[in-house]
Amino acid sequence: MTTPKVRTRFAPSPTGFLHIGGARTTLYNWLYARRHKGDFILRIEDTDEVRSTDDSVTAILDSVKWLGLDWDEGPLDGKTDKGPYSPYFQMRRVAIYRKYLDQLVSENKAYRCYCTKEELDEMRRVAQLEKRPPRYDGRCRALSDARRKEIEASGKSFSIRFRMPVSGATIVDDQIRGKVSFENSLLQDLVIWKTTDGPTYNFCCVIDDHLMGMTHVVRGDEHLSNTPSQIQIYYAFGWTPPLFAHLSMILGPDGSKLSKRHGATSVLEYRDQGYLPHTMRNYLALLGWATSESQQLFTDEDLISKFNLEGCQKSPATFDTVKLNWMNGEYIRQTPVDELVELAKPFLEKAGLIGLPGPELKRVVALEHEKFKLLSEIPALIGFFYKPVQFDQKAFDKVLKAPGAKQVLLELAAALDGLTPFEEKVIEARIRQFAAEKGLKNGQVFHPVRVAVSGRAEGPTLFLMLEIMGKDMVVSRLKDAASRLA
Repeated sequence: MTTPKVRTRFAPSPTGFLHIGGARTTLYNWLYARRHKGDFILRIEDTDEVRSTDDSVTAILDSVKWLGLDWDEGPLDGKTDKGPYSPYFQMRRVAIYRKYLDQLVSENKAYRCYCTKEELDEMRRVAQLEKRPPRYDGRCRALSDARRKEIEASGKSFSIRFRMPVSGATIVDDQIRGKVSFENSLLQDLVIWKTTDGPTYNFCCVIDDHLMGMTHVVRGDEHLSNTPSQIQIYYAFGWTPPLFAHLSMILGPDGSKLSKRHGATSVLEYRDQGYLPHTMRNYLALLGWATSESQQLFTDEDLISKFNLEGCQKSPATFDTVKLNWMNGEYIRQTPVDELVELAKPFLEKAGLIGLPGPELKRVVALEHEKFKLLSEIPALIGFFYKPVQFDQKAFDKVLKAPGAKQVLLELAAALDGLTPFEEKVIEARIRQFAAEKGLKNGQVFHPVRVAVSGRAEGPTLFLMLEIMGKDMVVSRLKDAASRLA
């Protein structure tokens, strides 16, 4: 018997942005499919007509693209898609679901439920008072035909519920958690068709996963409670369920569920803060999975070859921004300068640094390469090369207002004005010579020069910085700073 080709999917609801949990689910499905030379499918589960939006579809697709995760089948944009099972938007597949709904109803495996929202709310209230799990009590499950006709004659709308077994247990053989048993007597007959005449998520995902040939359903643990009902729908059609794997919850550093109060939660926020796609792939992979050697940094080839479901943990994973920032810094340092300049361009443009006169961007970025942890930090660290000096007040008061600083700036400006070539080693030798001639400690010259030309007391290596700035800029800034002093 041949093993079927691995097919995994990420199936988001387009009701908002792609968050960290969904991004991790996307990545794990992608990695698993790529490792096993299978297919990774993207499917839009837009059965929530009220909250689903085209903007959310666009944001989700943009997020997955930015993460660098390509899909073999699914939407190309909010309107078109690719693949043999098109359409990949659930609300464009309603005719398919209706056919399978009719089959369940005709086989008495599903039934019409006429209970109103108020009646369902009352059932929940009574269950809570009696300290029972809130669930539908099955009152429409065995209505006579005569009673149904009577209710329908009154014009009452109905949903359709799947008839769950009332005894025994449904076993979920989870690839991460092992066998999880659910007592059928505690499960309710779930709604598979809404009163608004549309299908529900729990019904659609079973039909789609079967028709699209999914072999593995890897998703967050919030879906584990839905799984026994979905498995019973598979059984009702005589289908074999796929293999299920439910990923652990992601917590914030304080041990509560990751949320906006812990910082950014959507993928596009991380993009806009200056994280690299490769960093996010690497970091998300480790958010609930590990190798036996506890490896931390991976190439994509590494991740694909080593990822497995056996390495996924059952216990919650903790999102650690400190570790994420460290990892991003590591990858920025590994990024060639030419590529780093291209990656930083959106941030440089936003800061108004593109197109300004000044030294070559590549040389300036290379000067501070080791310090960057986020792409968004780059403009602030190099902006003084292109814009008028903005003095840090503390540095100005402590360094430039020191006795003799103004004289140092003016005399050094004159000394450097005729210096040729204006290169790092030559500049260093001349400034050291100047300090010696004036009987000054190096710091009494170096520090005022740095603050005068950059506005700050800290920064890149001084003499290379001066070389890159060029003689005209350096001399002009020394004189300008001196003119600000009494």
